[in-house]
Amino acid sequence: MLPDLAQFEAALTGFFNAGGPVLWALLLVSLVLWMLLLERLWFRWVDFPRRIRRYRDLPAGGQRRLSRADLLLDLQSALPLIRTLIALCPLIGLLGTVTGMIHLFDTLALNGTGNPRLMAAGVARATLPTLAGMVMAVSGLLIWNRLARWSQLQRTRLDITGARG
Repeated sequence: MLPDLAQFEAALTGFFNAGGPVLWALLLVSLVLWMLLLERLWFRWVDFPRRIRRYRDLPAGGQRRLSRADLLLDLQSALPLIRTLIALCPLIGLLGTVTGMIHLFDTLALNGTGNPRLMAAGVARATLPTLAGMVMAVSGLLIWNRLARWSQLQRTRLDITGARG
């Protein structure tokens, strides 16, 4: 049985409302991060094998050296930006924590400490962005690490084959 789309939408809206406006910035950074990660995965599994076959079919000479240089550049493409976005996610989450704590202290100053629901909402607003930022950073880091290691291995292989021919 498929989940109800309306319930999913309500839960997502509740999550973003509870986490505050910083979650929207984190969502934007996460979308860019995952688009770049998916592009790199596409390159890894689809584009690179096709291009390496074409490279190997080229005769030794200038065209082969140019193709090798293009492959070397494309292997590193977007990896530094991905690493920067991964580092940015927890920082945006921390910004959400700080703004959530400020919101909590404002709420406590206006209403006192007698309402536990207000305090719980403030604590949720402070912790949800940190949680979301850490989840995005850890999941992105796991994939980035694999892609960076694979990229370095392919660069080494291309260096070895370039030295031979």
